[in-house]
Amino acid sequence: MENSDNSVSSTPSSFRQPKQIHQRIRKLKDKAARYAIALGGISVIITIVLIFFYLLYVVMPMFSGARIHPVATYSTGDNAGKNRSHSLYIAMEEQAEIALKVTDKGDIEFFKTTDGKLINKENLALEGNTITSIAASEVNQSVLALGLSNGHALVIKHEYKVTYNDDDTRVISPFITYPMGEQSIELDEQQKKILKLAIQEGEDAIVMAAATEDKRLTLITFTKESSMLADKVNFEREQTELLYPESNIDFLLIDKEKRVLYTASKEGRVTVYDISEPTEPEIIESILVTQSSETTITTFDFLAGDISLLIGTSNGKISQWFPVRDKSNKEQLAKVRSFQSESGITKVSPEYFRKGFFVANTKGEIVIYHTTANRTLLTSSVTDNKINQLAVSPRGNALLVQDDSGTFHFYSVENEHPEISWSALWGKVWYESYQEPDYVWQSSSASNDFEPKFSLIPITFGTIKAAFYAMLIAIPVSIMGAIFTAHFMAPRMRSVVKPSIEIMEALPTVILGFLAGLWLAPILENHLPGIFTFLLIAPLGILIFAFMWQQLPHQIKMFIPDGWQAALLIPVIIALGFVSFSVSPLIEQFFFGGDVRSWLSNEMGIPFDQRNSLVVGLAMGFAVIPTIFSITEDAIFSVPKHLVNGSLALGATQWQTLLKVVLLTASPGIFSAVMIGFGRAVGETMIVLMATGNTPVMDFSIFQGMRTLAANIAVEMPESEVDSTHYRVLFLAALVLFVFTFFFNTIAEIIRQRLRTKYSSL
Repeated sequence: MENSDNSVSSTPSSFRQPKQIHQRIRKLKDKAARYAIALGGISVIITIVLIFFYLLYVVMPMFSGARIHPVATYSTGDNAGKNRSHSLYIAMEEQAEIALKVTDKGDIEFFKTTDGKLINKENLALEGNTITSIAASEVNQSVLALGLSNGHALVIKHEYKVTYNDDDTRVISPFITYPMGEQSIELDEQQKKILKLAIQEGEDAIVMAAATEDKRLTLITFTKESSMLADKVNFEREQTELLYPESNIDFLLIDKEKRVLYTASKEGRVTVYDISEPTEPEIIESILVTQSSETTITTFDFLAGDISLLIGTSNGKISQWFPVRDKSNKEQLAKVRSFQSESGITKVSPEYFRKGFFVANTKGEIVIYHTTANRTLLTSSVTDNKINQLAVSPRGNALLVQDDSGTFHFYSVENEHPEISWSALWGKVWYESYQEPDYVWQSSSASNDFEPKFSLIPITFGTIKAAFYAMLIAIPVSIMGAIFTAHFMAPRMRSVVKPSIEIMEALPTVILGFLAGLWLAPILENHLPGIFTFLLIAPLGILIFAFMWQQLPHQIKMFIPDGWQAALLIPVIIALGFVSFSVSPLIEQFFFGGDVRSWLSNEMGIPFDQRNSLVVGLAMGFAVIPTIFSITEDAIFSVPKHLVNGSLALGATQWQTLLKVVLLTASPGIFSAVMIGFGRAVGETMIVLMATGNTPVMDFSIFQGMRTLAANIAVEMPESEVDSTHYRVLFLAALVLFVFTFFFNTIAEIIRQRLRTKYSSL
């Protein structure tokens, strides 16, 4: 008995040993798979977080503000006592290594900005006269006009020659040229003192305006005439007397286009002259720009581009004004925005190529503003004395200040992204030459003094608009198709239909965009009535066909196996489409006068663009349909059969079972399909890029195009300068798109989990 027991007990142990080894291997595989899946999930999360923080890292410098750093403080050795000279004008060359000073004694001094060491000095031939006024043309032209006490003017230009030594060190040599000759030019035949002067130089003419001490205002145009035989420029003079304004002339400006002349008095009266026809000037308007008689104008300057006026006052306020057309299409000066300093304004120096400007006040402070961003970038005290002169380098990276003691203060400036603020990105901005505040995206222009327009609202709106029209077409088609395929279609037909639709997802979107832009858009334009006719009669035709099918004898209907009836709709839909497109010209001729596009524009006031939202909706809807269809069909098909059979066994019809059981059970999957399709539509690039006009307009019309965040990044990123404001704003657009999709996907997942919990008990 013992032997038999031992033999029986030894047999199971020989079988258990391989089984235990197999179980251990399986446990190791399960553990390895679990850790691999966890590692993969964590890696995905880490990658997403790193992408988010990298986008944030690129974007954050735009909101850092401006900074200035002291470099040097010095005196240039002006004479003391009664013979001490005073600076009338200071400027810097592009590299901010050499500065220019024009004194009231007629001295032109070039000195190093870092230590004040004199490099070159020239004495102007004033012929015993004194300088009574000074004027500068557009800042990047370096042309100055000096008004003299005898009614003459001397025009000079400061230039800088850059050479390199053998050791590749840069040498900048400053010098003075005389665009109109070394002799002064007579502006006033009566030889009265020139109190105020304005000048603008162009390719074909130099225009000057002079206000004399006996209250006369003269406009002088010097037309350039080049000699064919000699390298010499002659000037043909044309002089016109202008009507003197109601108040004194304390400030005088001519815009760079030489079309408008502005005069202003300290009391706040601004007069605008139209000088586009120099022989027939006229006053456009005369307005009061100060609100109190106790407030006086202290500075009167152009912003870069010479469209906007910057008017500084004794109470520390700086206001921006530019012409705006009223209802009668007449231009009138309008106050657009204002900035406040802590004390009276003494000097304003606009940046050369940006819409920012530097302000000096009586407290010795420097304040940096930007008009488009409507933002104060910096307020810093640089001296205890009043600031008399202020100059900004052409690149905006250096600042030179002279106080009333004659001391110069040189600063380096960090101000990389002044154009950006929350209001500039997301609010309405009143841009120059616009009639009212608006949302605009226009990142570049051929003009150096262009005002960048970085509003993200139009392209965000375009993203939502494109996704809306795509989902409007994709959701009903894909979900209804998935319901019929999973619940009603014959298995053999389903095995053909489902893979065919899923293969559509493999089509490159660039091909879809190409076909939509070059093939679909012209067809829709030429058969627009037919498209809408088809959208109206197709559902009605399908219902009529279904009703007629139900009326047929049972013997005839038996020829079509159950679940294959959908194949009969293919020729019906083709026939309805053929009829719609055939009657399209007749409908267009009868109802729309032969041209539906003109009818929309003229009668309805709806502009028509060939590459519009309808094209995008059809093309992008076609691209999104496979995604939504496949996930929805799988969700419906995966509903347990015992639920369906139990419902049918209890007497419910197939439609009742579908609505009350199948769709509720599959609702988490259907909702996931819709949200994944929405995410695909939001992030789509090539279809929107090629199938629309790619214009950032805010119009929900189906006949207008749009520009999306993704398409905008694809178009403009290759053209943007690395680390520029444009470059970082595009990264901000990517961050907005990232946060947008992350937010909606998170909400979708929360809703999906709630639906799953709610209907899991079915």
